[in-house]
Amino acid sequence: MFKPEALALMRARRKNFDEIAEYCRSPKAFLRHLDSAGVDRAVLINYVAPEVIGFTSGVNQFIADYVKQNPRRLLSCGSLHPRHTTNVMADMEQLIRLGIRMIKIHPPHQLLFPNDYLRGVNELEILYRAAEGNGIPVMFHTGTSVFPGARNKYGDPIYIDDVAVDFPRLKILLAHGGRPLWMETAFFLIRRHRNVYLDISGIPPKSLLKYFPRLDEIASQTLFGTDWPGPGVPEIKKNLDDFRALPLSPAVQNQILSRTALEIWPA
Repeated sequence: MFKPEALALMRARRKNFDEIAEYCRSPKAFLRHLDSAGVDRAVLINYVAPEVIGFTSGVNQFIADYVKQNPRRLLSCGSLHPRHTTNVMADMEQLIRLGIRMIKIHPPHQLLFPNDYLRGVNELEILYRAAEGNGIPVMFHTGTSVFPGARNKYGDPIYIDDVAVDFPRLKILLAHGGRPLWMETAFFLIRRHRNVYLDISGIPPKSLLKYFPRLDEIASQTLFGTDWPGPGVPEIKKNLDDFRALPLSPAVQNQILSRTALEIWPA
């Protein structure tokens, strides 16, 4: 589904592109890769963004089929797009039927603000209410994107403050913690809202404590991730090893590596 420009960026920034393509075809191969990296479970991020990346709603059936190989270890993430749905309720019911474990909203790629339901995009409110009512977390991309056509004004996490206020039982994940421009905003939102979590994927572990020097204060709302195989992201094992080398207590590391995610998605 990749648009040519987006695919070219992936090929240019991932020297092992063919290996990654094989993991996309074979969940068994990917599970072996997780084993080699020392990772038990992975959330597999998919979202609908035809204009920028090329992904259509077909990603939902794809990931639902993919995780059937091992539903405990492979957790599905799907999406819908307010401008690319003719019946948002039916689309949400389909996500629920497929057993989607998380919904991804990518504002810089979907070209919308997370709180656009306040400006007439009723599909977003329906999505959030359905996710809240069915206990499905929603992850928002926060921070910048280098993909051609991305509009980074949408990446400021402050607009998620409205979502957290209006949907207090919705579990909200801030992917990438607003890096590299809005980390202080992300930290504020996590401390303000008990239903908001920090996902540290896409942040080089060696820079993590520079971006979030008080990370230990929000460890109970922080979970590990890599954003692999995104452009420029190190291999999973290196990312994990670099995180473990940080001067964080074993309890804080265990919370971020395992416990927070297990509270969101019990094994």
